[in-house]
Amino acid sequence: MTRITLFAAAVALSLPAAALAHHGWSSYDETRPLTVSGKLQGVSWANPHGSASVRWQGKQWHVVLAPVARMEARGLSADMINKGQTVTLVGYARKDGTAEMRIERITAGGKTVELR
Repeated sequence: MTRITLFAAAVALSLPAAALAHHGWSSYDETRPLTVSGKLQGVSWANPHGSASVRWQGKQWHVVLAPVARMEARGLSADMINKGQTVTLVGYARKDGTAEMRIERITAGGKTVELR
């Protein structure tokens, strides 16, 4: 095979892996909004989007936040959502039953911020 053919094959094979590496929004049930209040167990203020975890209904929930730049532009800062802080999260749970939710809105320290 030529180098171009090998390169094209490598690119074609890597695309499905890249697509699976990040979840799509269609994985979440937007027909059933979910409101969760609890203490944050952990927070990651990082890109491509922030994340957090919260214990709710006996499960540890992974929380998908927005990209850092968007959160900051809308008034949410890293110091507003520290571990141990009580927050209210409004978003959508995964359709497959995994304890993960995509957040549309967060209330922390008396301030509500729209993330999407």
